Amino acid sequence: MGGMTAPMRLRIGFFVGFAVGYYLGAMAGRQRYEQINRALRRIRRSEAFSTAQEKAKAAVDLGMERAKDAVESRVGNGHGSDQPPYNPPG
Repeated sequence: MGGMTAPMRLRIGFFVGFAVGYYLGAMAGRQRYEQINRALRRIRRSEAFSTAQEKAKAAVDLGMERAKDAVESRVGNGHGSDQPPYNPPG
């Protein structure tokens, strides 16, 4: 995630965990649960949520690609230099 520091990621993770726990715990009070569900539906339909979701997916994809490249550069592909790297289908 871009320029975020470890403490910032920790705080965001804590907040998300708290929010999920609160959401699940609120099921005991059906009225509050329905209110939270309506708010979540509004948020999910928002343009800001879609943008954030796309950015998060792009960041994960980039991180996976960088990790793959790092592993391949350190380990190699396990073949002699005359064979191309293994690229599984899919």
